[in-house]
This record gives sequence, C-alpha cells and structure tokens, in this order.
Amino acid sequence: MPFKAEKIWMNGKFVNWKDAKIHVLSHVIHYGSGVFEGIRCYHSSKASIIFRLRDHIGRLFDSAKIFRMEPDYSVDELAKAIIDTVKINKLKQAYIRPLIYRGFGFLGLNPFKCPIDVMIAAWDWGKYLGEGSMENGISVKISSWNRPAPNTFPSMAKICGNYANSQFIKIDALLDGYDEGIALDSYGFVSEGSGENVFIVRNGVIFTPPTSSSILPGITRHCIFVLARELGIIVKQHVLPRESLYVSDEVFLTGTAAEITPVIKIDNIVVSKGKAGPVTKKLQKEFFNIIEGKTEDRHGWLTRIK
Repeated sequence: MPFKAEKIWMNGKFVNWKDAKIHVLSHVIHYGSGVFEGIRCYHSSKASIIFRLRDHIGRLFDSAKIFRMEPDYSVDELAKAIIDTVKINKLKQAYIRPLIYRGFGFLGLNPFKCPIDVMIAAWDWGKYLGEGSMENGISVKISSWNRPAPNTFPSMAKICGNYANSQFIKIDALLDGYDEGIALDSYGFVSEGSGENVFIVRNGVIFTPPTSSSILPGITRHCIFVLARELGIIVKQHVLPRESLYVSDEVFLTGTAAEITPVIKIDNIVVSKGKAGPVTKKLQKEFFNIIEGKTEDRHGWLTRIK
C-alpha cells in the first residue's frame, strides 16, 4: 500500500483505516456522484499548519451546492473534523482528502434517493509530481484530450466524475514519456493540467487562462494573484493559444498537490532555458516563506494545529 494512516472520519465517527468501507452499489462508484477537496497540512519550524482550510471547505460546499448534494454539516463542523483527523493520526504533515458523496440507496441516474455521506482521510504524501520537480521542473505534453465544453460538465465544481477526463490527460502524458499533460478547452485554447492550473510568463507579465476556459478556480492559483501583486508583477487572465506556451519565458503549474511547479519542456520544446525561471522562483520563495513561518501570515491563510 503506497500510503496509510490509522483512522478515517466517516459521517461523524472515526473508523480504522481498513474498516473505512462503502457498499459496492454506492451511487458514487457507478456515477461519480461525489465532490472532494485536496488540502495540505505543512510542518513548519513553529507548528503544523493547514493551508487555507476554510477556503477549501468553502469550495467543497460550492461544489456540493452545484451538484445538489449539500451535507448536514456546517463549515465549522467540517473544519474541526479535518483538524481532528490530522491530530488523531499523529501527522505532522499530511495531504487531506474530504469527500462528500452519494452512498447506497438506489441504483439509477436519479441521485435523490441516495444518502449523502461525508468522509475525511489524511496521510503523509510527498511531492505530487515527483521529488525534485519543484527545483528541476517537469516535462509536459499538450494532451489529445480536451477539457469539456461549457454546459456539458461544471468545470468550476470539483466533482469526482469530472476527473475521468483528468485521468485520460494524465495517462496520455505518462504513456508518451512526459510527467504531465496540459489540456486545451473545446475552442482550442489552453485550459489546465490534469490537476493543476497553468501560468505563463512573457516579458515580465504573468498570464493565466480565465475560468471561462473550463478550469477549476484553484486556491493556489489565487495565491499567485495575491503574491504577484505584492511583488509588483502584473497578472492577467487571458485566453491563451496553444503556441503561447512554446514561446513563453517561463511556464509553471499550480495546485494544492503540485504547489508551484516549473515546466521546462512542452512537446519536446525547451522553455525557460530548461530550468525554473526567476519569476517562478520568486513566487515559490514567497509562498513557502509564509508556510514555513519565515514571513508573517498576512492573509490569514494558515490554521495552526494546537
């Protein structure tokens, strides 16, 4: 087993890792009817902290609202449950996965006869795109799979079923020898990675696709907007043609799992001279200085675990 912890929170109770089970006819298994989040707990020199906890829970609730499956728990109750899950597993650092899903009740496309269940898991997980990816960068290919067109899937919601598309993008990249894939939207413009938002740097300006390009509005993506503004760097949300990736000065991906990862090769075209660029490095430094307690948490992003 690649990872494991002691306890998982399920519908208000902690159960042993091996006993955290659902029925094989649960609606979520057959139809992808669940919404989830990925949240990071970091261990700094001062304490363990959860990064942007309430923002993640807020997005989880937004996704649930879009999918007509709002849980019986409040934001405060889930925040406490997440903290308790980290504590009971004695984790100093962790990846946290809350999931709201439709359980066993009725097997058919009508989801309203199924109960709405909630679970929270946490475990120790290293760098999502591989050790050294943050420093050395990764290779990316433009996927043969596009992101869904508007009014087909709600891209702004983090819905389990949406990630079948992400898996195709990831598989496509790995089988061709790349670390990650970037998808285009239904109009042929740059959308996002399989699980990351995309940024490019050109002539000192940062560009990123808008939400209308079938992207998930990332929480780490928002951090880039804030940190870049503080550094005096302009950020523009702009529809981006595929070829803009090839001629960029820098390209990087962001996400809770990926953090801020530089891209050094796209479709075997070298970008940023084959290494992390200066803007990417500045943003990485500012990001981790806050997480590690080297600079003030001036935006209230950190929830300390006592």
